[in-house]
Amino acid sequence: MGLKNLSLNDKKLFDGFLKREEHGLSVYAFENIYIWKGLFKIAWDIIADCLCVFFKDDLGVFLYLPPLGNCSPAKAAQEVFKIMDTSNNNKEASRIENLEASHIETYRALGYDCAQKSHDYVCLRSDLAALRGNKFKSQRASFNYFVKHYDFEYLTFSWRYADECLKLYERWMKMRKAANPDHIYQGMMLDSRRSLKNALRHSRALNFKGAVVKVSRRIKGFTIGYELYKGTFCILYEITDLSVKGLAQFIFAKFCSELNRYKYINIMDDSGLENLKKTKLSYHPRRLVPAYIAKRPNPS
Repeated sequence: MGLKNLSLNDKKLFDGFLKREEHGLSVYAFENIYIWKGLFKIAWDIIADCLCVFFKDDLGVFLYLPPLGNCSPAKAAQEVFKIMDTSNNNKEASRIENLEASHIETYRALGYDCAQKSHDYVCLRSDLAALRGNKFKSQRASFNYFVKHYDFEYLTFSWRYADECLKLYERWMKMRKAANPDHIYQGMMLDSRRSLKNALRHSRALNFKGAVVKVSRRIKGFTIGYELYKGTFCILYEITDLSVKGLAQFIFAKFCSELNRYKYINIMDDSGLENLKKTKLSYHPRRLVPAYIAKRPNPS
């Protein structure tokens, strides 16, 4: 049994497994998996009729998603833990990440410990597009300030803007790092830059949708994302020049207004950052979609 390195050519096969049923978590998309190739060695195989996706870095190997497909979770999980254990000196590193709530009863019945690690924020698209009512008063004021005070161009995202978008991220990162010296936060921004670079480089093949905003003929903001399922779109990145007041609120609402074929917008998790949590909650998500990790009670 040989694991295969992930390539863009695998998208059709992955989509066949990922789109069989509706998923609430943003990670259940080939687009989200592929962008992490800059940080992890990603390999996959069909094991016990399940698609199994392994991530490997200096800390070890783990399964990024539970085994996917109409298959036996018991048999597949047993096999994937054997594979992980051969690479992990510390068998506690062997785990299955990003289980959804619907998986938990099955995996607990098989004897695995399941614990919540995070959750995605899912908003009603019409809320984000219209910004109506008192609960969106602050965002609406910022939106209107930007429209009133700046001469701007709002454009559909294209791969041709990739280099400029990455440069904007680097300027944004420099400002964020200066304001927050925490080394964990700064490391997360560097990781995010690597995944963004991969996303932008392959934006055509991955069919990302998005928008850019130019102010004084320079890109000052961009957003990109992908369809998670028929009724849900996921915002993967939104980066704006922090000195341009109201731009973040403008590009978010404007882009969401164009996504009228979707009922929901998944704005992903908060990476455990309190300021990001506060921002996402300010958009009054309709639901929080939990993500779980499954481990063995006694790896040895």
